[in-house]
Amino acid sequence: MVYPSNHRTIVEDLMKGKFLLSSEKAFASLKENEEFYRQFFDASFGLELRMSSEYAYLLSSVTNETLSRSISIFFAILCYELDRDGKNFIDQLQYNEFDLETIERYFENTSYIDLVKATKTLEDAEKRKTLIESMRRRNIVERTGDDRFVFTPAYKVFTDFALELAQKKRAERENKEAEKQIDIWQEQA
Repeated sequence: MVYPSNHRTIVEDLMKGKFLLSSEKAFASLKENEEFYRQFFDASFGLELRMSSEYAYLLSSVTNETLSRSISIFFAILCYELDRDGKNFIDQLQYNEFDLETIERYFENTSYIDLVKATKTLEDAEKRKTLIESMRRRNIVERTGDDRFVFTPAYKVFTDFALELAQKKRAERENKEAEKQIDIWQEQA
């Protein structure tokens, strides 16, 4: 069988949990053969190929992997702290360069320190540095210097997930409040 160009790179990188970025040569081949790869990953591994104009990744419905959870918590705390610092966190993630010292300052002084300490991959500076290195290997961050990096468009998977989760929580809270109000009205009637 003849496979599309860059097939091996596409399969190996995605199966390692990497995001393929639109700036990579393999991404163009993946995009051209999107339907083939959707079927290939589903039939071969039971994985769903997710694609946007900026990146591609694989999603599994069955996982016990905790890295995605740790990365989501990392972004949730970082976005909260950037916002609290008066910065537009979307602009910061999209256009700014970060350094480990700044990240450390945010995580050491966060009001969510209990969550940081309870998350093994975030509990101290060395583990946070290791987490950022894991994100680099997966194309979520790109190193620009020894302790400096930028986020790739792949960060959006995690911020979109956090936004979706926050919206669900808000809807649940609003539903509970509405139910309480209905109970009060029924008791008064």
